[in-house]
Formats: sequence, C-alpha cells, structure tokens
Amino acid sequence: MGTITTTDGTTIFYKDWGLKSAQPVVFHHGWPLSADDWDAQMLFFLGQGYRVIAHDRRGHGRSTQTDTGNDMDTYAADMIALAKALDLKQAIHVGHSTGGGEVARYVARAEKGRVAKAVLIGAVPPVMVRSEKNPGGLPLEVFDGFRAALAANRAQFYRDIPEGPFYGFNRPGAKVYPGVIDNWWRQGMIGGAKAHYDCIKAFSETDFTEDLKAIDVPVLILHGEDDQIVPIADSAHLSIKLVRHGTLKTYPGFPHGMATTHADVINADLLAFFKAA
Repeated sequence: MGTITTTDGTTIFYKDWGLKSAQPVVFHHGWPLSADDWDAQMLFFLGQGYRVIAHDRRGHGRSTQTDTGNDMDTYAADMIALAKALDLKQAIHVGHSTGGGEVARYVARAEKGRVAKAVLIGAVPPVMVRSEKNPGGLPLEVFDGFRAALAANRAQFYRDIPEGPFYGFNRPGAKVYPGVIDNWWRQGMIGGAKAHYDCIKAFSETDFTEDLKAIDVPVLILHGEDDQIVPIADSAHLSIKLVRHGTLKTYPGFPHGMATTHADVINADLLAFFKAA
C-alpha cells in the first residue's frame, strides 16, 4: 500500500500487490466506494500471477477528501499520474460503474504503451442522464434525488442503496449478505461527503462518447441484465456500438454489484479475456 501526491496536492491512496515484473491489472471502483470493493478480484488475480493495483479515487476511501477536482477529467489526470509513478506498461484497466467511466476517459488519453486492454463492468458510459441526444437516459430528477438524500442523511442513504438495488437484494428470493451491505456502508462513509456529492454529477452527466470512440485497444463490456443502478439498454448496449474492438457479454438476472455477488463467474470471464491474444 502507498500514496502519491498529485500536482494540486491531493494524496491518492493505492494498493500494489505482486511481482513488479508481472502484467499489471488496475481496478477502478464505483461511487462512493474504495479500492476495497475489489477484494475478490485482487486476491484472485494475484493468485493467477498478475500484479494487481487499485486506488481510492480522490474524495473516496483513504485519499484526500477533496472539495475540488471531483470530475472525470481530474480523475483521469490522477490515474495518469499514478500510472507514471508506478511506471505501468501494458496494463489492463478494469472499471466498475463510475470506475468504468474513469477507465474510458483514462484509456482514451493514456500514453502509448501504458494500456493493453480495458474492461467496463456495469459501467456508466456513454452517458447516464436523459437529454435530447440521449432520450433513453435517466431523468435528471433521479440524480437530484441522490444529492438530496446524501445531503439529508448520508449514513441512511448508504444503507438503503446496498440493502436494495445495488446487489439486487430487493428482488424476491434474493440471498442477502449482511456483511456485504455493511462493507458497502463502511467504504462509503470513510469518503468525503462533498466529493461524493460532486461525483454524482460526474458519473451521471459526463458524456464518454468520444472517449469510447478513441480507445484503440480491446475492450470487454460486462453488464448484468437486471442492473437497477445503470440500466443496460442505455449503457452497455450503446457502448458496444462505439468502441472499435469491443466484446459484449451480458448476464441474465445479475445485479449492478455482480463482481461481488457473482465473483466466481466474473473472475473467470475476466481471466479468459486477459489471456486471450
């Protein structure tokens, strides 16, 4: 575990496990979580011989609780700084939800030779909010509701999300894991309220269309067909049409947080993609 300091004085916390000579896999977490959300993947791919890295986005987890710079351009710039500090080459970048947006923006801007492949899991691109250009998106009022709930009682809001739609625990017959809910709440509450508030705009209103078009490495898009947080019709089904070298795989009945609830399935599919020529 370590930290870097960006040009604006922000401390970015990261984990870096495994042989430094091994191929790096970099994991980008969702809102409002931290690098810890990737435990199941970090341990699995470390065991497969990869160098595994995950950072806490600024304002999240153990990184600085920034009141500025909570936008996708800055998130990508922070990743550029981390990749340079760790001298990452031919890395595979895996992003979930908001982290998928971060991956799209970073990979589109990364230095030549830094990135080998990219994976978007339940990811927010191309753009979440509804507009004339994106009629299938979610209304702005949905995200205004997120902001209002966070400002009114963040602690309760961060229980309601994992107890309900994030992991599909609100579905009839779902097997509920209280520890998973507690861990989601724990990760969320150690981050900064202002940064999390600002990040709602970043993940919902940023348009990643041009980023997806610019990516020139293989891209794997994984999405749960019962994703209640990032509906598949306005995300994965559109993103696959924009990337040059893309593969789409969807999962009937899987929720937004499927990398946790169905880690065995997701890890196996990720490994197959990593090893493919």
